Amino acid sequence: QVQLVESGGGLVQAGGSLRLSCAASGSIASINAMGWYRQAPGKQRELVAGITSGGSTNSADSVKGRFTISRDNAKNTVYLQMNSLKPEDTAVYYCYTLVWSGYIYWGQGTQVTVSS
Repeated sequence: QVQLVESGGGLVQAGGSLRLSCAASGSIASINAMGWYRQAPGKQRELVAGITSGGSTNSADSVKGRFTISRDNAKNTVYLQMNSLKPEDTAVYYCYTLVWSGYIYWGQGTQVTVSS
């Protein structure tokens, strides 16, 4: 099993920045990809960005150019640097990890609120 602990959410004004962190523990060797989803009130959970063990990344069009995902394999941690935040980025952000068996583990979620 893999355990995920997130940190870094909070309240920020539009145009500001936040950095989310997600530290993995447990069966680390089984981890393939890691990343972030988000869910706003009344909306479906959507992919924000992901990064594979080899360093390949993908991200939603809505965050391209503003959000950057990175991974520190030595610390088993994935980061999401969020710049130029907009009110529509307000959501609960969930860290995930995809293990080689195809199973997905989720973090507990961290609230990001962007005020206008």
